[in-house]
Amino acid sequence: MDNVIDLRSDTVTRPTDPMRAAMARADVGDDVFGDDPAVNALQERVAELLGFPAALFVSSGTQSNLCALLSHCGRGDEYLAMWDAHLYTHEGGGAAVLGGIQPQPLPDRGEGTIDLADIEAAVKPDDPHFARTRLLCLENTHGGTAMAPEQLRAATALARRHSLATHLDGARLFNAAVAGGGDPRQGARRIAERFDSVSVCFSKGLGAPVGSALLGSREFIGEARRWRKALGGGMRQAGVLAAAASYALDHHVERLAEDHANAALFVEAVGGAKGLEVGAARTNMVFARAVAGVTPPDLVERLAARGVLCTGGRPYFRFVFHLDVSRQDAERAAIVVRQTLADATG
Repeated sequence: MDNVIDLRSDTVTRPTDPMRAAMARADVGDDVFGDDPAVNALQERVAELLGFPAALFVSSGTQSNLCALLSHCGRGDEYLAMWDAHLYTHEGGGAAVLGGIQPQPLPDRGEGTIDLADIEAAVKPDDPHFARTRLLCLENTHGGTAMAPEQLRAATALARRHSLATHLDGARLFNAAVAGGGDPRQGARRIAERFDSVSVCFSKGLGAPVGSALLGSREFIGEARRWRKALGGGMRQAGVLAAAASYALDHHVERLAEDHANAALFVEAVGGAKGLEVGAARTNMVFARAVAGVTPPDLVERLAARGVLCTGGRPYFRFVFHLDVSRQDAERAAIVVRQTLADATG
């Protein structure tokens, strides 16, 4: 079908023609030996941008988070994360499978918030009956919502009082920074500087085809590099991918505001449609809940037949706006959703 509007995720973006040209021009070497110029330049750049001594370019956000967990924790250790955090629910249980690291899920109090009392209660005493609590993991954005700065400050301060390391899954860190207003690069740095390690994706809202960066101290990144190798993550002439990430940092950060605006436009246009309760668009994601007998699998199938792709699982739908979705696409998607709901609900 022509003119499909793909709102399943911001991972579906394709590199723009200028990004492809930057990839074609990349000066490359063997990154496993540490001599790929484009990779080295990207690592130095993103470390300086976010205020860390070192960075490591990896294939994906999952690999970045896993390298972080394996570097922070040993066998029999424990990390804390919200029960619906991506690194707990959607990354194959890698830390437990490969590192013998126990996850301790914490309640999600809604709107991307976590209760400090839940963190405090989850920290285990120094007792051989318990796993050793080593690490607090947070996610920003979480469910499309940017965590409030005061919550980040309080949660990371609490972790330090308990001698816990802190890791940020910042897959959409720049979306969170844009949502906070002001210069998004400075905003991203203010968020990141509260953590011992940060993972940031280039392959979501920033529109690169592949890649994430893990940031931390030089010692930490040295350990993560060893884990990257053990996980099969040495990508050799990875400069063609690093060039795409560098292009994204140059050209695709400020434009994230367009995705947020398109999500808000979609919410306004769909709001009030029978059969669907639509939440606010706080960044580039819109979550909606099925009501009035409409089932997510049925509606997802109906929308796909009309050229709008989304994801859905009882009772929620998710619509994600990104580089390849224009304002006109957002308007058309809203019309299709309303028409499809009208047909489905009679």
